[in-house]
Amino acid sequence: MSTPSSPSGDVHLRDLRYFVAVADAASFTRAAEALFVSQPALSKQVRALETRLGVRLLERGSTGLALTPEGEALLPHARRMVEDWAAVRAEVRRAGAAPTLLVGLQTAVGRDLTRRLLEATRERGASMQVRLISWSDASTGLADGSVDVAFVWLPLVAPDVEARVLLREPRWVALAADHPLAARAEVTMAELADEPFVALPRAAGALREFWLASAERSAPARVAVEADTAEGAIEAVASGVGVALLAEGNARLLARPDVVCRPVPDLAPCELAVAWRRGDDRELVTAAVGALAGQAG
Repeated sequence: MSTPSSPSGDVHLRDLRYFVAVADAASFTRAAEALFVSQPALSKQVRALETRLGVRLLERGSTGLALTPEGEALLPHARRMVEDWAAVRAEVRRAGAAPTLLVGLQTAVGRDLTRRLLEATRERGASMQVRLISWSDASTGLADGSVDVAFVWLPLVAPDVEARVLLREPRWVALAADHPLAARAEVTMAELADEPFVALPRAAGALREFWLASAERSAPARVAVEADTAEGAIEAVASGVGVALLAEGNARLLARPDVVCRPVPDLAPCELAVAWRRGDDRELVTAAVGALAGQAG
């Protein structure tokens, strides 16, 4: 059997995690969906692993994707290494002088939510760290354990993740200050139908479609550019590249003189939620969710 190339360099844990996901799913497509990465990126990482090991791990046959003998030999070890690292990371975090709640978000949330979360963690002698996660990660950092809880805009398509709605708000549209519709008190979706839009990355999946208002359109949106962050999206809007939908509260949080935000009354509202990994019943996580939901932690 031919090999991709001679071995080169150390193997990355991420590559092993990707390999395990592909082997378990027997499909690059399904594995990419579970990992919240694009299929080309996943294929590239698996090929990089094969290159570093100097062996072929997967073969495409008439019945689909299958492990080679080398892949079969690697799988149990790779699985154990991925699981061991997750356990090590959790143990290291617990060993600190005080526990830390890692909070993920993809846009500013304001609305007094971050303060409530900080107070809940401090009451339990813990600290809090906020991590900005790219729109490309549809799980907002929950899937790979980067965060403990996350502020997410629904719909959230992520396995083994639970969410609780915190608030509902109207959807508005952000326009360049000199846009012809900027003088209007409100804008209808019909008036926006032919406008170029700033979109979330394709990896955002259903959330990308929600913020393009795809369900309210008779034809697909015209996407001018994609943005990985809310700040990048607003910058594109200010430059006149396109328009973008956003929550009413975020229209105030992201206010700037070269951008005008107007309500779009014929769109269904958006929902902001707190999300956490299913089965994570640690006291700090439970307290955080309770504090945000207005309960006694």
